[in-house]
Amino acid sequence: MRKHFAVCSLLLCSLLIAGCGDDNDSTAAKDAAFSLAIVEPKHLTPPLTNESEGSQVLMALFSPLVEYDTITSEPTNLMAESIELSDEKVWTITIKDGWTFHNGEPVTAASFVNAWNYTAHGSNAANNAHFFERIAGYDDVQCATDADQKCIADPTAETLSGLEVLDDHTFRVTLKDPFSQFPLTLGYNAFYPLPTVAFEDMQAYEKAPIGNGPFEMDGEWRHDEYIRVTRYENYAGTPAKAEAVEFRIYTDMATAYREVQAGNLDISKDIPPEVFEKVPEEFGDRYIFRDGSIFNWISFPLYDERFANPDLRRAISMAIDRDTITREIFSGTRSPARSLISPVVFGARKNPCGQACEYHPEEAKALFDKAGGFEGTFTLWYSSGSSHDLWIEAVGNYLRQNLGITDIKYRALPFAEYLEKRKTKGITGPFRAGWIMDYPSPQSYLEPLFTYHAWPPDGTNDSFYRNPAVDQLIREGNAAATLDQAIAKYQQAEDLILADMPVIPAFFRQSSLVHSKRIENAAIDAFDRIRVSQVEVIG
Repeated sequence: MRKHFAVCSLLLCSLLIAGCGDDNDSTAAKDAAFSLAIVEPKHLTPPLTNESEGSQVLMALFSPLVEYDTITSEPTNLMAESIELSDEKVWTITIKDGWTFHNGEPVTAASFVNAWNYTAHGSNAANNAHFFERIAGYDDVQCATDADQKCIADPTAETLSGLEVLDDHTFRVTLKDPFSQFPLTLGYNAFYPLPTVAFEDMQAYEKAPIGNGPFEMDGEWRHDEYIRVTRYENYAGTPAKAEAVEFRIYTDMATAYREVQAGNLDISKDIPPEVFEKVPEEFGDRYIFRDGSIFNWISFPLYDERFANPDLRRAISMAIDRDTITREIFSGTRSPARSLISPVVFGARKNPCGQACEYHPEEAKALFDKAGGFEGTFTLWYSSGSSHDLWIEAVGNYLRQNLGITDIKYRALPFAEYLEKRKTKGITGPFRAGWIMDYPSPQSYLEPLFTYHAWPPDGTNDSFYRNPAVDQLIREGNAAATLDQAIAKYQQAEDLILADMPVIPAFFRQSSLVHSKRIENAAIDAFDRIRVSQVEVIG
């Protein structure tokens, strides 16, 4: 049975103050290393990284103000000593003393403020800039853009007026509007601190990021090969239990799974669909799974006039049998999605999409014909290496069978190249997309994926969907005084998005991993990240 983990309310957020100390009395760390499979990340810096693979590595290299419980996703302070609301828009953040970056530089209030200012500044074209849109002065650090959202004039300000360093350990954040969930967001990697050296040359810094986390880089990022990290011995938090981690980069995660089977790899979290039924018997308690926050869908390139008719999009949705796909291809490790928000998030609903997200082939064909059908090649796009081909091809078969689309082609690209195509309007047909919550709130699904200010190149709304009414409802939800009031607005926004059908909800995915006999305490959180600092090497 799925659990609905509550996010923090305004009251709970206000309790994110002193009393969440570090546990420095953990057992002695094991002097050994383990290996973990990932796909080649797109980026490896907090301002730029907004995808799962880079975030997995950054979690080892950085420690945020707030961390989320492995099981419940509830927030507690990590680097923050206190996060206090002095009026409806002003937050004062005090950080703990004694924390350092891996080069020995102290982590100060300025380390956060400088990092946030850099990320927000329009000329830096940071993917995570939109996370600072709520802070006063954000508009002033944005540059005038052309039709492709590229800067054509410098911003009028260099820094956010809403950020102020009060002393080495305290800074003030003034928001443009009230946002009761602000502390909840501070565990996301966009809000990590940065050392001084990062600003000298961010591109060079990305080769071997210097963070403040439990592990530090061991050499440079070897693209398409590996990223190695070692335990940071001067870490001020709970020390990592393993001496080192090697993030091995795979182009095919089915290969990674076989490597764990053979004892050549310690952890893989992407299990090929064709082996789902065999995994529990083969791995026993070395197969770890849980309800996760992963949402998979099919996006429409709304810049392509062939997909401009909402009835066409709804017809395609109703022609797909999600229940059969999740049962036959994924052996029940996925659940059909009929909403935009994962069931693990408080405020999620079972089926706000209604008939448009159910299997109705006859109604789908009638609506498809009414919308004028589809002419030409119908290309379905997806990222290679993570076993997406099986379910995407099943989708194609349903469209051929139920809608009569005969000229269907498939296009798979490596993950990093695929993300770039999506951001630059290079996709020529419906495309697979996935999302993991940045923090446990409905807002984490709606604002980054469906608002205008989250359009690429900086944002992640790469269907290029826009509905001003949706933007307004999300703004009202952000400014709501209570969690219940916020959720009501978010749900109204979700209803409008589903009526427009810019994307087809496909399924919600369990988070899972398999691991070798060499390790124990392998845990995966609702963000689909392996908690690498908790893993122990025993063999």
